[in-house]
Amino acid sequence: MDREQLAALLAAVQSGTCPVDEALLRLRTMPYEDLGFAKIDHHRALRNGFPEVVLGEGKRAEQVIAIAERMAATGGNVLITRLDAVAAERLRAAVPGFAYHDVPRLAVRRARPVKIVGRGTVLVVSAGTADLPVAEEAAVVAEMMGNTVDRLYDVGVAGLHRLLEQRDRLWAAAVLIVVAGMEGALPSVVGGLVERPVIAVPTSVGYGTSLGGLAALLGMLNTCAAGVVVVNIDNGFGAAAAASRMNRDSA
Repeated sequence: MDREQLAALLAAVQSGTCPVDEALLRLRTMPYEDLGFAKIDHHRALRNGFPEVVLGEGKRAEQVIAIAERMAATGGNVLITRLDAVAAERLRAAVPGFAYHDVPRLAVRRARPVKIVGRGTVLVVSAGTADLPVAEEAAVVAEMMGNTVDRLYDVGVAGLHRLLEQRDRLWAAAVLIVVAGMEGALPSVVGGLVERPVIAVPTSVGYGTSLGGLAALLGMLNTCAAGVVVVNIDNGFGAAAAASRMNRDSA
C-alpha cells in the first residue's frame, strides 16, 4: 500500500463510502504479512516511496510465487530481481500480469501506470555490451520507481569518441548511472564531464585480474573525479534506488 492508496482508503472511510470494518480488513496485513518463510513489508512504499522489491535469487520458485501472489493482491506494482527464466515462466503461469525482462532477469507486474516523480532524466551509461544485464537492471528499476530514463550503451574508454559525441545527453541528465567492468574507468571520465551526481556501478565483467569486479570497484572508489559515488559489484538495483532518491522532489 502506497500513500495514494492509503489516502484514498481514509477518504472513503471519512465520507462513509467504506465501512470501518472493511477498512480494517484491508489494513489487517499492516505493517507486514507473515508467510512463515517471509515477512512481506506492506509499509515499505509509505516509508521509502516504493514497495518492497523481491530478490528472486536464492529463493525457490514456490516461495517467489507465494510472495508475488500476496503482493499482487494489494493492487500495486510488483518487482522481482535476479529471477532465472525457468522460475519466471512458473511465476507468469501462476500469477497473471507479470512480464519478464530476460537480459536483466527482472519480473515486473505493472498493475497501475507508473507516475513520473523524478524532476529530471536518469541517464544509464554502460561501458560495453557485456555490461548490459546490470545496466538494464538499473534502467528498468529506475523506470519502475517513477523516473524518465535515457540509455547510452557501449561507450567505454577503449573508444572514447563514442562517449564524447554524446556530451549533450550527458549534460542534460539530472543523475547519471555509469556501469563498467574491466578496470572501471568510465565513471571517472563521465564524472569529469558533468556537474550532476554520478553513481558508479562496477560489474563482474573482465579477465582474471579483474577479480570478479573487484578491480573495477577499487578503481571507482579511488576516482579523482568529484561527485562520483559507488555501489556494490553488479548492483544495478541499488544504483537505481539511489538515483531515484536523488532525482525526487522532497516535497
